[in-house]
Amino acid sequence: QGVRSNQLVGYGLVVGLNGTGDSNKMTPTIQSIGNMMSAFGVGFDTNGLKPKNVAAVIVTATLPPFVREGDNIDITVSSIGDATSIQGGTLVQTPLKAANGNVYAVAQGAVSTGGFVAGRGGGSAQKNFPTVGTTPNGAIVERTVEDDLSELGGKLSLSLNKADFTTASRVAAAINSNYGGIARATNPGRVDVTIPAYFRNSVVDFVASLEDINVIPDNVAKVVVNERTGTIVMGGNVSVDSIAVTQGGLSVKIKKETEVDQPEPFSMGRTVVTQDESAEVEEQTANSIVLPATANINDIVGALNAVGATPRDIISILQAIKASGALHAELEII
Repeated sequence: QGVRSNQLVGYGLVVGLNGTGDSNKMTPTIQSIGNMMSAFGVGFDTNGLKPKNVAAVIVTATLPPFVREGDNIDITVSSIGDATSIQGGTLVQTPLKAANGNVYAVAQGAVSTGGFVAGRGGGSAQKNFPTVGTTPNGAIVERTVEDDLSELGGKLSLSLNKADFTTASRVAAAINSNYGGIARATNPGRVDVTIPAYFRNSVVDFVASLEDINVIPDNVAKVVVNERTGTIVMGGNVSVDSIAVTQGGLSVKIKKETEVDQPEPFSMGRTVVTQDESAEVEEQTANSIVLPATANINDIVGALNAVGATPRDIISILQAIKASGALHAELEII
């Protein structure tokens, strides 16, 4: 607990673009160019400046734990103006700040977008997003974010990625089986550990030894459904009670037929075109199947497929089974 990453953000300019930068409507970009040139002792009138080779960007990065001064981290560069592409540009030195306002890294370097825009108007082609790019190892860490493990006061806490009572209890029991009663699960997401006296001067070795302890986590039965794509993912420990499922369909068809009415010969009439509409309603025979109480996921999927259900039909069936209380799993819809 306490070992975490930190987010960094900065504002900068990408230069060297081939006419794909911001337009003269982007006043902040023009002001930034003037400020940058003034810092180099070059003063000029920015009125009428066309920054087509420059783009204003936001630079973001994640500062991992235990980094030191001089380490390199990756950065992401994103256009915030009306530039059409930052491909081939170079990011000018940009300080990256954390939420506390302190500068922790400085970014600079060539920007790689992995995309392009070719042509113009209706004859243009685009691949990926040319207004967002990355620079591997593009930032140098200027300030250490380092936790001194020797200052833990003889205790440390382990945070579970997913809070669970059973898993937390098993973690504490596994540690105690190796080192005695030094671990205690204080809540489903945290296990407090007292560092043994003979490890007080080598906390890193103690944490490394904890990583070698095997623990079987408690897996929650879950069914994940993506309604947009019709994808269904089920865990192997999903079970259902004995239940009957009926799946039927109603098909409605509306037909339009064009008819031409010809007048009688020499009747002085006109040819008339009419639309004849007809509706047909067809109800399919409902298919029924009984799902036995089982813990085998293959039986569940096989039974639903036997009904002749499509993936989207299966989603509706699973929702109905969950509502009836027969599905012993969490149903998560994304």
